[in-house]
Amino acid sequence: MKEYKKFKMRKIVINGGLPLQGEITISGAKNSVVALIPAIILADDVVTLDCVPDISDVASLVEIMELMGATVKRYDDVLEIDPRGVQNIPMPYGKINSLRASYYFYGSLLGRFGEATVGLPGGCDLGPRPIDLHLKAFEAMGATVSYEGDNMKLSAKDTGLHGASIYMDTVSVGATINTMIAAVKANGRTIIENAAREPEIIDVATLLNNMGAHIRGAGTNIIIIDGVDRLHGTRHQVIPDRIEAGTYISLAAAVGKGIRINNVLYEHLEGFIAKLEEMGVRMTVSEDSIFVEEQSNLKAINIKTAPYPGFATDLQQPITPLLLTAEGRGTIIDTIYEKRVNHVFELAKMDADITTTNDHILYTGGRSLRGANVKATDLRAGAALVIAGLMAEGKTEITNIEFILRGYSNIIEKLRNLGADVSLVEE
Repeated sequence: MKEYKKFKMRKIVINGGLPLQGEITISGAKNSVVALIPAIILADDVVTLDCVPDISDVASLVEIMELMGATVKRYDDVLEIDPRGVQNIPMPYGKINSLRASYYFYGSLLGRFGEATVGLPGGCDLGPRPIDLHLKAFEAMGATVSYEGDNMKLSAKDTGLHGASIYMDTVSVGATINTMIAAVKANGRTIIENAAREPEIIDVATLLNNMGAHIRGAGTNIIIIDGVDRLHGTRHQVIPDRIEAGTYISLAAAVGKGIRINNVLYEHLEGFIAKLEEMGVRMTVSEDSIFVEEQSNLKAINIKTAPYPGFATDLQQPITPLLLTAEGRGTIIDTIYEKRVNHVFELAKMDADITTTNDHILYTGGRSLRGANVKATDLRAGAALVIAGLMAEGKTEITNIEFILRGYSNIIEKLRNLGADVSLVEE
C-alpha cells in the first residue's frame, strides 16, 4: 500500500495539446471498495479482496481498520483483512471525517457489536448530503441515535437489531448499502423498498452472500435480507470502476487518436454510452473493452443526471470537457447533487464558454482551451480538469489534487502510458 502523505503543496502539471493513444486498464470500483472494507468487520474469518484500487480512500479505510484492531496485508491489488481482532472503540474525528464512506462503519459496527461511536463523515463538498435515511433505517431496526461532540453514537445494545420494513424516501446508494450491511446479522427479515439499484450495491451484496448472508433482490428496487448469526471468510473480486471507465472514455473521445479501455462492463455504462452515441462518438464495444476512435464533428447534447440506470452524477463533470469540443450549445442538469457546478468556474479560467444559471450548466462548444492554474474542488471536478488540461494548449497546473487521488488509481502512470506529458509535483 502506498503511503499518501500531506505536503505543503502537491499539484499535477500537464503540458497539453498532445495526441494520446494506446491502452488503459480500469481498476476496481472505488464506490464498491469503500463499502466492502467496512463490511468485512462482520466476518468471523479472513476476507480477501482482489482488484483493489490504489487510492487514498482505501489507504484511509485500511488505517481505520488497523486502528480498530484488524490485521491487514496488501499485495499489489490484493487486500487481505482479518477482522477478528476488531474492537468497538470510538473512531477519532480527524481520522473518520476525511472521507464520506466512513458512514459504512455505522452499519458494520452496529451489526457486529450492537453499537457504534463514529465521527461524522467528510468527503467532497457537493452541497447537502444528509444521512437521515441511514439513521431512519437504523432506528426502524431498533437502534437509538445520540450525539457526543463531533461523534454520533448508535446503540441497539440491549435488544439487538431486528428486521424491519424500510421505505427509502429518496433513492440513495449509501443508505441502501448501509441498511443492507446492518441487516445481515439482525434478527428476522428486513425489506428495503425504493432501494437504489447501482452495480456497487450488487457487488456488496455478492460479498456478503459469499460470507454467508441471505440477501435477495440486490439490483432491484426491493431488497430482502434474512438475518444470520455468523459470517465466514471468503475471497471476492471487486467490480470494475464504471466511473473511472467513463472518465477515460471521455478523455479518449476528447484527445485520443485511438485508445482502448480495458476491464469495462458495458452494461454498467449504458446510460453514459447512449449519450456519447447521441454526440456522434465513434467507438467499438467488445466483451470487456471499448475502443474509442479519433473523433470529429461531434454535436452538443443536453444531459440530465438520474439514479442508475440513468446518467450517473459522478460522470457529469468528467464528460464536460468532451462536451466543450462539440459544435453547438447544451445544458447539464444534475438532479442528484444540484450544487455540483464548481468545476464550471475552473473551466472558465481555461477559456471555456461555460456558465451556470440556477445551478444549471450552460455550455457552448467549439472553442479551444488554454492552459491555466486551476483547483480541484472535488473528486470528479478534478478529473474534469485533468481532461481539460490534456486538451488545452500550454501548461495547466492543478492544485488541491488530494481529491483526485481519492478516486483515481495510478492516474499519472496511466496517462503517461498514453503519451501524456503529466507529472505530480511536490513542493
